[in-house]
Amino acid sequence: MTVLVMGATGSVGKEVLAGLVAKGVKARGMTRYTAKLDTFPAGAEGCVGDLVAMGSLGKPLAGIEQLFMTTPLSQNEIQAGRNAITAAKMAGVKKIVYLSEPQPAGSETIPHFRNKGLIEKALKESGITYTILRPNNYFQNDLWGQAAIMAYSTYPQPLGNVGLNRVDSRDVADAAINALLNDGFENQEFAIHGADVLSGDSIAAMFSTRLDRVIGYAGDDLEAWAKQSQHMMPAWMVEDFKVMYAYFQEHGLKASQEDLEKQKAIIGHEPRSFSAFVSELVQEWTQE
Repeated sequence: MTVLVMGATGSVGKEVLAGLVAKGVKARGMTRYTAKLDTFPAGAEGCVGDLVAMGSLGKPLAGIEQLFMTTPLSQNEIQAGRNAITAAKMAGVKKIVYLSEPQPAGSETIPHFRNKGLIEKALKESGITYTILRPNNYFQNDLWGQAAIMAYSTYPQPLGNVGLNRVDSRDVADAAINALLNDGFENQEFAIHGADVLSGDSIAAMFSTRLDRVIGYAGDDLEAWAKQSQHMMPAWMVEDFKVMYAYFQEHGLKASQEDLEKQKAIIGHEPRSFSAFVSELVQEWTQE
């Protein structure tokens, strides 16, 4: 059996590919860029494919029964997801583990959350056995804040102070690997969360403790955040994220007790703590 990992250079996909190889599973990673094939772990097969060009998916999907599917945040995301599902069905794929987004009430106003929900619908209608993972905001998103934290003593992500059960992308990868290789998760959706409720202020305080200096929270001004971000991402993405952060600031994104109980089996262990993640990150940053 060979498992295909789409999006094999993403924060979760790369961990899924490496984890499968470590378990001795034959794994094939797909990327859009030939130059990235060299980044795959030893033992992984590499291939090139583009979800927007369905004709490019035949070779990556050849002989595949289990598929880890991600769809990149883009203006073509819905079409990319539908292409992947159609191509997988044509290739005889038996199981798809899809990396989606949370779908709490009201979150359909967030463009990329809504897009993922529409792709979920297409997957359920395809007749292919599926498992859908809906992770909370990743710890690893804070990698983008290195300059703001280290040079300007400011935590920049405008998450608000209602709180989110943020999650380590490695835990999401562990859940994906279990869903791909083991029975018992078929045709179900799993919210994947960390154990602790985190806010803009509490995250800044944790970085302060680890760095032994004051790190301030940049605050909830989304216009100020957008002005800073317009140099790093396209305008449509800035607007999409503004809607998401506004939702977080008003509603948060907290796990229910049911979510936390249900995820135990699919992750396979207790979720990693944000405190441990920050310690790892600060050690890495201070050694650079």
